[in-house]
Amino acid sequence: MNEAEALAANRANWDDRADVHARSQMYDVAGFLADPTEISRVVLNDLEVLAPHLPEAGVTGRSLLHLQCHIGTDTVSWARLGARDVHGVDLSPNSLRHAARIAAADGREITWVEGDARFASTLIQRRFETVVTSAGTIVWLPELVNWARSIHDLLEPGGVFLIRDDHPILGAMDFEPWEITDDYLSGGGARTYDDAGTYTENSAGQIIHVRNHEWRHDLAEVVTSLLQAGLVIESFAELPYMDWPAFPDLVACPQGWALPLGTPRIPLNFAVVARRPQITEPAP
Repeated sequence: MNEAEALAANRANWDDRADVHARSQMYDVAGFLADPTEISRVVLNDLEVLAPHLPEAGVTGRSLLHLQCHIGTDTVSWARLGARDVHGVDLSPNSLRHAARIAAADGREITWVEGDARFASTLIQRRFETVVTSAGTIVWLPELVNWARSIHDLLEPGGVFLIRDDHPILGAMDFEPWEITDDYLSGGGARTYDDAGTYTENSAGQIIHVRNHEWRHDLAEVVTSLLQAGLVIESFAELPYMDWPAFPDLVACPQGWALPLGTPRIPLNFAVVARRPQITEPAP
């Protein structure tokens, strides 16, 4: 199967997932809309990492682009925090339909763009002060070179980018610690599998388009692609928590889910903050 066919299969899979997720207790869309002060746990975790690299007012008044935004609850959360001119990009048109519905119900004017996040700069003809992506995103991208270049081009000079995502060591363990069963290093091609469920509760058998294609991206590839695109890395972290209960050993913690005390200490998430350099005028 070529790349275009793999991405088409993923698009169909995520179109199915969007319906399941929008009615799930995990996303609790009705509860989210009922409380206009609620900020998603994903965005709270993102903001904790990003805040030291923002002005005192945080994202308030800053233009923001959310890559791989899915059904938009996180995107709306950024708007609730005060971000302006908010845009969301996703491969799945059904995800964006749910996102538009949720944003409208929240009274938010958010621009939704359908397309491959690697080429978002060809889809959006403007720049942003902040670009974010997090929680299960880059594993769905075949490569990161175009992704990083697009992020660079979408940022205003001086603008800041955040990625916070599942640590690739978990993919090497197939999210079943403690044995390495799959690639950690990049470049091994697509990992293809069928799954009629998703990560929300009671979802087994609800996905019609079951084929999934994922690509492993080690931390060296993530960082190097951003550097080669011309961004400056301001911080890098390996974090002991994650946003979803990826495997049964995890226990609840303030940030979401973590390993219990007494188990080997491994990272569950990673985070990188990078900035597009300011344009400097040449000396006279």
